[in-house]
Amino acid sequence: MITFGLLKINYSRMKVNYLLLMSSSILIIAGACNTRTKTEYPVTEKDQTVDTYFGRDVADPYRWLEDDTSKATGAWVEAENKVTLEYLSKIPFRDWLKQRLTELMDYERIGMPIKKKGKYYFTKNDGLQNQSVLFVKESLDGTSKIVLDPNQLSDDGTVALTGYSFSHDGKYLAYSIARSGSDWNEIFVIDLATGQHTNDHIRWSKFGGPSWQGDGFYYSAYDAPEAGKEFSDMNENHTIYYHKLGNPQSGDLLVYRNQKEPQRFYYGEVSEDERVLFIFESGAENGNNVFMKDLTQKNVKEIQLTEDMNYMYYPIEVIGDKIYFLTNYQAPKCKIMVADIRSPKLEDWKELIPETESVLSDVQIIGGKLVLIYEKDASQHAYIYSLEGKQLYEVALPTLGSVYFGGDKDDKETFYVFTSFTFPPTIYKYDIDTNKSELYMAPKVAFNPDDYTTEQVFYPSKDGTKIPMFLTYQKGLKKDGTNPVLLYGYGGFNISLTPAFSTNRLVFLENGGIYAQANLRGGSEYGEDWHQAGIKMHKQNVFDDFIAAGEYLIREKYTDKDRLAINGGSNGGLLVGAVVNQRPDLFKVAVPAVGVMDMLRYHKFTIGWNWASDYGTSEDDKEMFEYLYAYSPLHNIRDDGTTYPAVLITTADHDDRVVPAHSFKYAATLQAANTGNAPKLIRIETNAGHGAGKPISKIIDENADIYAFIMYNLGMRLRVEN
Repeated sequence: MITFGLLKINYSRMKVNYLLLMSSSILIIAGACNTRTKTEYPVTEKDQTVDTYFGRDVADPYRWLEDDTSKATGAWVEAENKVTLEYLSKIPFRDWLKQRLTELMDYERIGMPIKKKGKYYFTKNDGLQNQSVLFVKESLDGTSKIVLDPNQLSDDGTVALTGYSFSHDGKYLAYSIARSGSDWNEIFVIDLATGQHTNDHIRWSKFGGPSWQGDGFYYSAYDAPEAGKEFSDMNENHTIYYHKLGNPQSGDLLVYRNQKEPQRFYYGEVSEDERVLFIFESGAENGNNVFMKDLTQKNVKEIQLTEDMNYMYYPIEVIGDKIYFLTNYQAPKCKIMVADIRSPKLEDWKELIPETESVLSDVQIIGGKLVLIYEKDASQHAYIYSLEGKQLYEVALPTLGSVYFGGDKDDKETFYVFTSFTFPPTIYKYDIDTNKSELYMAPKVAFNPDDYTTEQVFYPSKDGTKIPMFLTYQKGLKKDGTNPVLLYGYGGFNISLTPAFSTNRLVFLENGGIYAQANLRGGSEYGEDWHQAGIKMHKQNVFDDFIAAGEYLIREKYTDKDRLAINGGSNGGLLVGAVVNQRPDLFKVAVPAVGVMDMLRYHKFTIGWNWASDYGTSEDDKEMFEYLYAYSPLHNIRDDGTTYPAVLITTADHDDRVVPAHSFKYAATLQAANTGNAPKLIRIETNAGHGAGKPISKIIDENADIYAFIMYNLGMRLRVEN
């Protein structure tokens, strides 16, 4: 349910058996009563910390919770988790939800094949494996052989494979792992001929690499952090290195570091022909700069191609002397431009495929053709163009949804994955010359997609702007105002919420719930203008859009305020925290996940400075401070007896993207305030991070708790059929 953003860089095979049915074929499990006693929370100590911003004093009494490694914080976490666990354990259908989620998740999941030097590499999960395993086949119908099994790297499945890259000659595989959900990566290398690891080992890598050239690769890393502060201290001086196989990391070549701009990202990417190294600079504004280095020449400096990070410039590929670029420079919905490798600066680029009414969200060169993905009203469409910019055909997709293609510039055989709300990720084999798709792999999930439908509606926000929203529910739904609804949103960082499948939300849908996904301003659904309309001094538009979604669902009799739950993660956690403060009367349940809750201090931790282009900071000027202070979830919790919805905050102890101190301080403040008797709980996962790479066992446990909390506090009656 969580969208992972805040980083600007790119079932069952068995018959279901319900043990709770006892002698009846149908079990009705009642939800929560409308009256309950107030939960007793741990007493959180306050201190006298006060910060002064432009003459205004702002108290921060729970500042001590920012020290996530202290004994005091550890004791607080243990006490909070105890209260939360006691509450959740009393929900009568929590165990059933965990069982059902386990059954739904227990299906074979196969990743899209990647063809390298005539072999096919893919990931596969048998169903309940904590991490997917990387396999190789000599042919599509050949025997699978394990290349790497991340499940062997830890006892509890908390070591995850986060990425891998093949050397261009196909001899080596460099792969990265993350421990306990952290953004910190370690890089290792496998000799694919022998299947054995080399002695190469890179530590403290983050946000970049590996990208191969010859017998080595480029990667990005930070200096080793201070012991005990690995997951909270600010990350600065991102550096690109080149590692030659066989050498120790201490001897790696420093390729690029800009000490004048310590709070920026730098990472390198090598063209497929190994002729060019592209260096990307980002983190200052909403786009990036790009540099180019000719790898065929010795002792030459990189050339800066662009100089305005308000725009995005992404090199698609080098073909002969041409460099193809995807950019939103003077084109908010993006276009394709071409540069000559001998005169590659922006002023010499030529437009190849102009901007259209739809947003161009992705481009690849596969089989000598351009594969373009356009988004129209938050749904993706695929088109094939010639390298000269002529449209050849549209790829027929099953329904409204999301699609991703994979392949190299010379591959005639390629694959794509398609998914939608009730359409599990399905792999198609695609012939790019004939525009023919062939089903390659369809997962078998223990539900019937024909029982559900998805509609798209457009509703007015506070200022009249039309906002799209997807609604998924069981067929035959009655719009009588009695349906439970889970409303999800994000609204930021140029991230588009397109249709995607989740087994986790099926438990809500199959018990009569409606899943609503609103495409708020701040995302990229309608290009850069849509993004700009939801950032900095326009951030309130995002909250207004989300509130208007709730009002629309009630007005159109999909639900009422006592059956409406909201959820969002990361920047979406900020969204949920803000709208609960602004309209506590509108929602019955709120689940802010790994949220940015302290808008005055977010930029002081790990890579929080990277979010200033969307948020601004409390130190910019008085006007920006006042704006942030006016909506910051932590600083606007009411303490006047206003009734708040039931709130379950979720975070994790190894989250070094949005440090858990945000959720810790928010929970302590919420629990101390006079906001009514509905529960205000925090669930703190151990050995986990922002969400990526989380083992299946933890995913099931977390979602069982989240949906139990939501469904119980919405008063849902679960109908379980044998």
